[in-house]
Amino acid sequence: MGGGDKQTHHSEPPPIPKGCVAVVVGGAAEEQQRFVIPVMYLNHPLFSLLLKEAEEEYGFDHDGPINIPCRVEDFRRIRRLIDEEASRHSHLTSCFKIKA
Repeated sequence: MGGGDKQTHHSEPPPIPKGCVAVVVGGAAEEQQRFVIPVMYLNHPLFSLLLKEAEEEYGFDHDGPINIPCRVEDFRRIRRLIDEEASRHSHLTSCFKIKA
């Protein structure tokens, strides 16, 4: 989801799918990129560290998408780790489904 497509300031970003949230990622020395990620990321410990950095950098009173002050490359690596972990554990979800 959301590969970090670059958006110009003049074009409207595409709508955010249900169950997702937009974040803007980029360190001080690079162009920021917009990513659309699943809401479930917000509860992941690795993503919580990024949110803590964002809180320290920008505070809580901020309009618009969540800004993550890390390098885009680092964000992609963290996203890949979260995705890999989720795919490893996805087989467990069938164990918890209620059967009629």
